[in-house]
Amino acid sequence: MLYVDHAATSPVRPEVLEAMRPYLTDVFGNPSSHHTVGEAAASALEDARRRVARVLGMRPADVIFTSGGTEANNLAVKGIVLGSARRHLVVSPIEHESILESADFLRRFHGVTVTPLDVDFAGRITADAVAAALRPDTALVALGHANNEIGTVQDVAALRAVTSAARVPLHVDAVQSAGWLPLTDLGADAIAVAGHKLGAPKGTGALAVRGRVPLEPLLHGGGQERGRRSGTENVAGAVALATALELADAERADVASRVAASTRRFIDGVLTTVPRAALTGDPQHRLPGTASFTFAGVSGEAVLLELERRGVVSSSGSACAAGSDEPSHVLLACGIPPEVAQTSVRFTFGRTALPESAAGQLAALVAEAVHAVSRG
Repeated sequence: MLYVDHAATSPVRPEVLEAMRPYLTDVFGNPSSHHTVGEAAASALEDARRRVARVLGMRPADVIFTSGGTEANNLAVKGIVLGSARRHLVVSPIEHESILESADFLRRFHGVTVTPLDVDFAGRITADAVAAALRPDTALVALGHANNEIGTVQDVAALRAVTSAARVPLHVDAVQSAGWLPLTDLGADAIAVAGHKLGAPKGTGALAVRGRVPLEPLLHGGGQERGRRSGTENVAGAVALATALELADAERADVASRVAASTRRFIDGVLTTVPRAALTGDPQHRLPGTASFTFAGVSGEAVLLELERRGVVSSSGSACAAGSDEPSHVLLACGIPPEVAQTSVRFTFGRTALPESAAGQLAALVAEAVHAVSRG
């Protein structure tokens, strides 16, 4: 089996499993307990916080451990807006559901006005579009660093310059870009990451929010995480996330270069052998391991089934929207017609680059699958 759905999740790395093992066995204490067993767990938790902060370019006190990227985005969008007296939110229509549905919640239950940004055919957001959307009552701009379906990478520095000049906080969803792109210099006011994209277990993640940004907690109780996220902390999960982030960041330059070259060979192979194939997203400013196509006139779901029969596991887009009969909201926002959007198939690679021969073989299997579906 060839697994090419790493944007959905990646296997746990052996180094991560070993790093977290002591906190599932011997060092089992509650980090809020004031005795030696609890203090050992608290020490590990704070060490993990420092390590995550280093990779994100934030302070340890800024880091809040969460159950994953969805909770981190919910806490950022809802928490920052509800912590502000302002009632205007700016998002783009290609964001992950955790941002879009948080925005809709604020609109429906808290009277927040939500302004969607225009994106171009490649899913790019311009600084001018952000500047035009800002108002005196804007509480937050929330955007993804890299899109989870088409892989387009945003110019966060240019967008941050606009929001900083207007003194509006910027939240960046870095769930897909962590491990592929540098995060230290993003300069955002809030950054979300998820462990299971990096080789940590599912259910691990973090939100880093700069101390100057007011944040209303969504979970109340024991006041953990400096009162911003109550609940007994997942110490093993925090250690796992810190370990996975550090490993991915240390390997990033070499891995990204090799995987980008391998993915490019695969993309070229598909575009050459499948006449109806079209690459979605920005052809240059994209994640190294993401290749998403539409195959006009062919069912994307049927192509996926044909690929799996050939030992290739991929997806039609976000795992969070799997099972929906609706075309991708990302592709629709990019101006792709609904009937074409429903033909999409996404291939996302992990940190192991395909050899040149394997990239060609995978492209050939895609061509076979599309041809099989075309014949009915």
